[in-house]
Amino acid sequence: MNENLFLDDFDDVFADGDELQAEETLFKEVHLVADKGQSPIRIDKFLIDHLANTSRNKIQQAADAGAIAVNGKVVKSNYKVKPCDDIVITMNTPAYDNSIVAEDIPLDVVYEDDDLMVVNKPAGLVVHPGCGNTHGTLINAVAWHLRNNKNFDANDPQVGLVHRIDKNTSGLLVVAKTAAAKAHLGMQFFKKTTKRTYNAVVWGSMKEDTGTVVGNITRNPRNRLQMCVSPDEAVGKHAVTHYKVLERLSYVSLVECNLETGRTHQIRVHMKHIGHILFNDDVYGGDEILKGTNFSRYSQFVRNCFKLCPRQALHAKTLGFVHPTTGEMMFFDSPLPQDFNDLVEAWRRYSLASASYNQ
Repeated sequence: MNENLFLDDFDDVFADGDELQAEETLFKEVHLVADKGQSPIRIDKFLIDHLANTSRNKIQQAADAGAIAVNGKVVKSNYKVKPCDDIVITMNTPAYDNSIVAEDIPLDVVYEDDDLMVVNKPAGLVVHPGCGNTHGTLINAVAWHLRNNKNFDANDPQVGLVHRIDKNTSGLLVVAKTAAAKAHLGMQFFKKTTKRTYNAVVWGSMKEDTGTVVGNITRNPRNRLQMCVSPDEAVGKHAVTHYKVLERLSYVSLVECNLETGRTHQIRVHMKHIGHILFNDDVYGGDEILKGTNFSRYSQFVRNCFKLCPRQALHAKTLGFVHPTTGEMMFFDSPLPQDFNDLVEAWRRYSLASASYNQ
């Protein structure tokens, strides 16, 4: 494996378009530049001296994972730091204390065996504790569910969530119970062999029945809460989203999105990039009336739709992967949650009424 490629695709292995806040707390990337007068010193010792509240064990784990790079190349823990070295370390645990405690939170378990579990996350539930969300998360619920499993430690980064979805996105996630299962599943996400489809309601009637969006995703320099498609092909991370129109409903469309990569906010960013912002996506402007008429009755209808589905209309509907122990192809399909389904039904009724009126 190309180790530099692994670093470039770090969020593909562990994330699936999660909230920026969670991205910053599940993984911490630190950038350091050695002084001009730096004397030769092992990089693990250098990092311990320069990173507060970080143990030698965490640094060694990062080195073992190929997550320490100097001047763009992955190095081992015995590398000797030289003057002006440009150092980047990515740690898969936060630098601050963020211990996960078991909490009795309802958990919709779709499938479970000794190696893994598949859960159906409701909208509004953060997947992992972080700044501002220290309790009440999906992983707290998982810790409670597996509290009697002596082999599962929710605070061990070698087990647990394999990928993530946004707080206000509903749908399927896989959780690894063992280190071997997480490594195996993580590699499938890295190699893009998993099967994932999402359903989304987007603003506008899409002209093409199918299409593909290709565009590097990077942080929006004008709004740190957003990601965006970079105009520079050398900036950001490669991202590919395939889409298919399932239903055109007057001023919105119900689409199926298939992820080839798993970047932060990928579907939300790519749909905005092609002019079809997700319905009621308050981060990217979808909570405004972007298409339709100026009639007050229509405005009221849309506001009622916002109430029916008070979050971005995005659902992680299917998930497929090879079982890490049996080698069996596993495939799961989750029904649309009530709020999403109510939204689609409302637009169906509006679309039918509009068609009848115009006849």
